Amino acid sequence: MTNNKLSLDGLKFEATKIEVANNILNITLNRPEKKNAMNNVMVNEVNYALAYAKQERDIRVVVIGSTGDIFCAGADLTRNTSNSNVPKIAGSDDISIAIRHLYKPVICKIQGSVLAGALLMVTNSTHAIATEEALFCAPEIKRGLWPFMVMAGLFRVMPRRAGLDFIMRGGFIDSSKAEQWGLINESVPKEQLDNTVNNIANELASLAPGTMQIGLEAYQKQDGMDFDEALPYLKEQIAKCFESKDAKEGIAAFLEKRNPNWD
Repeated sequence: MTNNKLSLDGLKFEATKIEVANNILNITLNRPEKKNAMNNVMVNEVNYALAYAKQERDIRVVVIGSTGDIFCAGADLTRNTSNSNVPKIAGSDDISIAIRHLYKPVICKIQGSVLAGALLMVTNSTHAIATEEALFCAPEIKRGLWPFMVMAGLFRVMPRRAGLDFIMRGGFIDSSKAEQWGLINESVPKEQLDNTVNNIANELASLAPGTMQIGLEAYQKQDGMDFDEALPYLKEQIAKCFESKDAKEGIAAFLEKRNPNWD
């Protein structure tokens, strides 16, 4: 893939559905017959959609959802023939990195159970909302394996002992426990999932998009710094933020007692 501007025009997404409306890009995992397991086609399509969302200022929020009864069953290592013509972007093989480096709100809309590698999406998104019926599991230990990649995001959202117990025993936890342990933000009745996610997405999309990017990028970068290193870095980001288009518009709107216009 060259460095040309990305476009959705003429692309056939086979393993996902991509929709853009009201400054929100919806990525829907669409292999319900395979429990939405992530094959190479799905991974490529999701990464392309995330790269497109990063490129487009008008896209302010990404929502990742699924069709069927299972949110995602993890990785599907089989390679099948595909009619997808979505280009591959060099170096974009890892969904978790693509989500973290998007620097925009990403909401996982979890209508069903989340297994194994699917936790990469949930733990690295900024928000995760699940139905009360959803279950969560990292079953690798029961197959003689270990969820190595999942740990990077998991221990940034779950307490250490809770996270260790979760991956050491390989059992299911329900959405109530997942909420208690910080794996998700909230569990809601199934019939409330769409409205809950839509309300959060629309609220986030109404806020300063440039500032949101500056803030989320700073959040991700300072996360790996020592305190003495993080503080001067964040001081630099404050100065950058004050000079931004969004800050100037937000302050002007406040002084003029009007709603800001985030063009």
